[in-house]
Amino acid sequence: MSNRTIIHMDLDTFFVSVERLMNSTLEGKPIIIGGMSDRGVVSSCSYEARQFGVHSAMPMRMAKQLCGDAIFIRGDMEEYSKQSKLVTDIISESAPVYEKASIDEHYIDITGMDRFFGSLTWSKELRERIIKNTGLPISFGLSPNKTVSKIATGESKPNGELYIPQENVKPFLFPLSIRKIPMIGKQSYRLLRSMGVSTIRTLSMIPPEMIVQVMGKNGIVAWKKANGIDNTPVVQYSERKSISTERTFDKDTTDIIRLRNLLVSMVEKIAFDLRKKQKLTGCITVKIRYSNFDTHTLQKHLPYTSFDHILIQTATELFDRLYTRRMLIRLIGVRFSSLVGGSQQLDLFEDRPEMIDLYQAMDSIRLRYGKKAVLRAVGVKNKEEKEKV
Repeated sequence: MSNRTIIHMDLDTFFVSVERLMNSTLEGKPIIIGGMSDRGVVSSCSYEARQFGVHSAMPMRMAKQLCGDAIFIRGDMEEYSKQSKLVTDIISESAPVYEKASIDEHYIDITGMDRFFGSLTWSKELRERIIKNTGLPISFGLSPNKTVSKIATGESKPNGELYIPQENVKPFLFPLSIRKIPMIGKQSYRLLRSMGVSTIRTLSMIPPEMIVQVMGKNGIVAWKKANGIDNTPVVQYSERKSISTERTFDKDTTDIIRLRNLLVSMVEKIAFDLRKKQKLTGCITVKIRYSNFDTHTLQKHLPYTSFDHILIQTATELFDRLYTRRMLIRLIGVRFSSLVGGSQQLDLFEDRPEMIDLYQAMDSIRLRYGKKAVLRAVGVKNKEEKEKV
């Protein structure tokens, strides 16, 4: 794992940049994107709005108080998903191994490419190609591992680039706040600050066994990151990276109501798995196999989501288009692919906070009592049916 070369690329204020791409009059103005109701949340904001203290995940009501003159936009996940895919396509054309970490960030492993041409030159050229072909500002950090590259990207923003060779890793990290370490959230930050730890240097000097006592097994990961150690690999992104489920019937059926109900409960089940893994899907596929073993699939790309009320609607539409022969069916399946990280992003355009509250409540019950603890009515019917068999 030593002597690696990892790029982290992050689209600057991505949602705002896409809005400006569609409407150039928004350039230079404070922009706030998110749910429009008072209980909505800020999804993204421009640097101009940040100067007023606005930040993402802030309640929209507070953002309006801090920056009343901002232009408020609900957000268009369909357009953001489309632009995100454009950037991924450009990266996939030239990167040997890349990981799509979220809708607006990618990791690229270019280890060994120095033998052919400089890794910094290659990274600069890729960044320029993305800017030229999409019109979107993007920053990158280049270093021996994912953590240092991600922190370097943050330091290079807006619209910049930063190269941290191995010998500069500690001098670069040490003066920075512990907040800059990607895994350190509010709780860990408060805990470390209460111990008098504010810089990465101080965290790196704490004996590992002490940090484990305070933070548990996450402590050793944080300590390693503070020392510039991160061996996690860049996991090759693939449209095939997916989550799926299927059901083969004991007795072939043409009971359309039963088939649709089963499909709904299957989507509900794997959408919960998606949210548990903090992933979003950009593509859904429905599969049916007839009694003569003919197998047919239909898929649809959709804006990144993990809300099952959206996925159920798409899955049932695909099933209705797919099931045209009225023959006996022996198998039905559903698959989510084009997965990316970013569970919180989907909450933020939802104008009905009750819907988010409902999902969070249902998911916490499932996490505590098992995934079958809360089901839609059709899911309960399917469960009862299976238990009778």
